[in-house]
Amino acid sequence: MNKYILIAFMWLSFPALAHAQKIQSPNGEFKMEFSLQNDGTPVYSLTYKGKDVVKPSKLGFELKNDKKSLLNDFTRIDSKTSSFNETWKPVWGEVKAIRNNYNELAVTLNQKETNRQLIIRFRLFDDGLGFRYEFPSQKNLTYFVIKEERTQFAMAGNHTAFWIPGDYDTQEYDYIQSRLSEIRGLMTKSITDNLSQTSFSPTGVQTSLMMKTDNGLYINLHEAALIDYSCMHLNLDDKNMVFESWLTPDARGDKGYMQVPSITPWRTVIVSDDAREILASKMTYNLNEPCKIEDTSWIKPVKYVGVWWEMITGKSSWAYTDEYPAVHLGVTDYRKAKPNGKHGATTANVKKHIDFAAEHGFNAVLVEGWNVGWEDWFGNSKDYVFDFVTPYPDFNVQEVRDYAKSKGVKMIMHHETSGSVRNYERHMDKAYQFMKDNGYDAVKSGYVGPILPRGENHYSQWIVNHYQYAIEKAADYKVMVNAHEAIRPTGIARTYPNLIGNESARGTEYQAFGGSKPNHVTVLPFTRLIGGPMDYTPGIFEMNISKLNPGNTSHVNSTLANQLALYLTMYSPLQMAADLPENYNRFADAFQFIKDVAVDWDDSKYLEAEPGEYITVARKAKGTGKWFVGSVGGVNSRTSKMSFDFLDAGKTYIATIYADAKDAHYKTNPQAYIIRKVLVNNKSKLSQGVAPGGGYAISIVEADKIQSKGIEKL
Repeated sequence: MNKYILIAFMWLSFPALAHAQKIQSPNGEFKMEFSLQNDGTPVYSLTYKGKDVVKPSKLGFELKNDKKSLLNDFTRIDSKTSSFNETWKPVWGEVKAIRNNYNELAVTLNQKETNRQLIIRFRLFDDGLGFRYEFPSQKNLTYFVIKEERTQFAMAGNHTAFWIPGDYDTQEYDYIQSRLSEIRGLMTKSITDNLSQTSFSPTGVQTSLMMKTDNGLYINLHEAALIDYSCMHLNLDDKNMVFESWLTPDARGDKGYMQVPSITPWRTVIVSDDAREILASKMTYNLNEPCKIEDTSWIKPVKYVGVWWEMITGKSSWAYTDEYPAVHLGVTDYRKAKPNGKHGATTANVKKHIDFAAEHGFNAVLVEGWNVGWEDWFGNSKDYVFDFVTPYPDFNVQEVRDYAKSKGVKMIMHHETSGSVRNYERHMDKAYQFMKDNGYDAVKSGYVGPILPRGENHYSQWIVNHYQYAIEKAADYKVMVNAHEAIRPTGIARTYPNLIGNESARGTEYQAFGGSKPNHVTVLPFTRLIGGPMDYTPGIFEMNISKLNPGNTSHVNSTLANQLALYLTMYSPLQMAADLPENYNRFADAFQFIKDVAVDWDDSKYLEAEPGEYITVARKAKGTGKWFVGSVGGVNSRTSKMSFDFLDAGKTYIATIYADAKDAHYKTNPQAYIIRKVLVNNKSKLSQGVAPGGGYAISIVEADKIQSKGIEKL
């Protein structure tokens, strides 16, 4: 790792009595100004290439049961500036090396009446601004309770936004595109009825929030390094276009319990006049601490299949029986229960998936519904909790373990906590040890339902700490974690790269619950993926769900070619081929792309991007010369135009293009696709049609003379 640290004055020196202090980004395109208003209120502003991004915005905290909050009456007692530049290598990622380069301003403030100190630390990168609050050790501030964080983001106009409603318990919404001024009107009863926290503000939205200004700027608001703190939402003053932080409360309504010395997460503003740069930004990762796992050799990207989609669609069930045994009865009692005949996690079915994985080169098989208790949970037992080690009678752990090992396939464990967090923590050591004893190196955890036993919200400080505890405990056992229904990621995978995936958004499963908007996948990389990868579970080839389950009339709003492209556009080191093996066998030529595509990368080039409309990305597989391209579109058809200039000069490649057929349409003809091979080099250009809800995918390998015979040049 190459690194230098320079303590120096920036482009504007700071006289002792200076009112405003300024820093600029290393490339000079961003300028940030900090000042104190006449009443001692901290204020900052941000510009990009001379354009306002954040107008003067207030900073501070409202404290609970305290005679004076940390909002005003401050004086500046110290300012320090520095520069930092390093290059670090992620364990897995979109690129093999990440540059971390910023200029920093740390301002120490003292509140005159209370003699309390607060540090506000700003880091200005070439892709945006990060800042956080720090509470140093001090005599007059030891323990305090946050009533509300009052961080503001004053927008410079009535921007177009891609947003989902503020909610303390779920992020699983389709995104809405509107002007900021329209959010209140669009937060209609049909939306708020679905909010788990209906008292939330009618203009409250979740981060990561993506916006586009009328003068061509793309702005993303989020947070980084969310540790021991409540998740931040944003409440909009839609008369003045000012966002203000709105922390998730706990069961008692408190927003955070703090003990000094302590720090908050970083508040982030990523900006560019090129949408591709938003997708390429690594600022969120750079604001997290370096990796804390000394030996990371056991952390490996995974491509997997599993017993999952058949249960999501209703073709089979998680539960072994539809009867409702008494809570906590043992395996013997379950053996007396009448099987429902639909259970998915049987030894025989899992073996079939292991055979499929071994035949087609997949790393692992996920099995859900293997352990006792699902019928109790679905029966709404209020006191049932899973134990994470007891299998159903028709799932033989040892037999499956030995069979998978004989085939060279790993198994992925499933831990559904049913939101009973304390129960999970009590069983965690035993559950992780059970995994290691039976050859499981990764776990998919779930937090469906209300958090028990305290009635906590999914994103309050207490539960955020639980998610972190689970990741760190898993690292002790060398277990990789794929957390579903947990907190949306904020770059923590840099520090704990065993967090190889999250859900934390509306994933493919909703295509079996009524469907998602065709352009949903053109928004997620600008929002949910800003903080880390998503286990989106792509690869659905049968769009008509009723063919799997006649009682389910849902439709997957995507073409088959779009599903292939998702393996590139929805970056993750954990990728699932989510459909049933029989559907892949029906379309074996298209399935070849899923078999070929990598999950770890040396380089990534975003070629086209516009939130809500399209994304095209090229990625170079780690340790190889192979490239893959994926392009997804939205509701409308379009023509994608791309250049192959990312390829090495002087070489010829075979590009296998998997694209929508001319008559393809996500609703009426989703399985219409064409496959063609062409010769390309770094001067080649492609003009490719994309159907409504469609896309295309390309695999690119260097060609020799024999392979090139009979293949036309592009």
